[in-house]
Amino acid sequence: MRILHILNHAQNIGNGIVNAAIDLACAQAQAGFEVAIASAGGEYECLMKQFQIQHFPLKVSRSPIEVLNATKKFRKITQEFSPNIVHAHMMTGVILGKALRGNADYALVSTVHNEWQFHAVLMGVADRVIAVSQAVARSMQHRGIPVRKLHVVPNGTIGSLRQTPLDRVKPLLLERPAITTIAGLYHRKGIEDLLEAFVQIADEHPTAHLYLVGNGPQRAAFERRARKSPHRKRIHFEGFQAEPQRYLLATDVFVLASRREPFGLVLSEAREAGCAIVASNVDGIPEVLDGGSAGKLIPPKDITVLSKTLSGLLTRRDELEDWKQRAQTNLDWLRVERVHQETLGVYQSAIAELTRTVCA
Repeated sequence: MRILHILNHAQNIGNGIVNAAIDLACAQAQAGFEVAIASAGGEYECLMKQFQIQHFPLKVSRSPIEVLNATKKFRKITQEFSPNIVHAHMMTGVILGKALRGNADYALVSTVHNEWQFHAVLMGVADRVIAVSQAVARSMQHRGIPVRKLHVVPNGTIGSLRQTPLDRVKPLLLERPAITTIAGLYHRKGIEDLLEAFVQIADEHPTAHLYLVGNGPQRAAFERRARKSPHRKRIHFEGFQAEPQRYLLATDVFVLASRREPFGLVLSEAREAGCAIVASNVDGIPEVLDGGSAGKLIPPKDITVLSKTLSGLLTRRDELEDWKQRAQTNLDWLRVERVHQETLGVYQSAIAELTRTVCA
């Protein structure tokens, strides 16, 4: 099988969509499939070479000239690589794959990550649509995507070939107890909620520190907010970190306070690292946390509940240790190998349907 993935870029900047796609492509190449990636490029090109994944430069923007160039390049790529599967992880890739298929005999598969974006419904023009959680699948179904097209393949990071194995990672020396989030610095991620919750518990827990790992367009606004706090010296903006496991292994409580979250890839990493987890009960998050068995679920945007939950964990050490152990229970389903095998099943289904159509 020849598999072509289409991505916006291949940069190692903490983008969950890119990371999940790279994990999958590496697992497929390791399994013996011929794999290629078309993207604007980035740091992961070195990893592609290591696993003999071919990279085709493909830059897409909204300008008419760039769209025309991308159209020509995509047609050339498919003619050269002759894929059996074109797997698009972005809306433009799906449109290119659908509009330019012509007489090509590849099956078109899309993966829907951020289904809350208004244009996510366009991902449904693919032959098969992978949803990264049951929540995403339900949303896509409500938006008119036929059930026969939809397949739920949850994400997973354990065993990722782009990461250093956890037993070889050296934890950082963080101030303890450490409360950490690893997320893009967007309002959607609930960063201001976490900042306010920390301020509310800071006096009660004078040795606690908050670490925010990641970058994003709202970072400057969040930093200004933090500087106004009397506890600003205990709030640390760490920026993007290529090896976030160093933070997770030194973290007491990991928080993902998102207001929308189709899956929450970082929760898989936090569970493997053995963090006690507090996360919003929204979208796909409950699925990643086994319905609340592997982490405390709280209402999104509820600062009062978040602050009380954090304070309770920091106060009751036995409860904190219990949630750390619970996070590491039932981890096998979060392995990249499972994602690879289930995705392969989707590919085979799409190819079989394409073959039946051609024969008919």
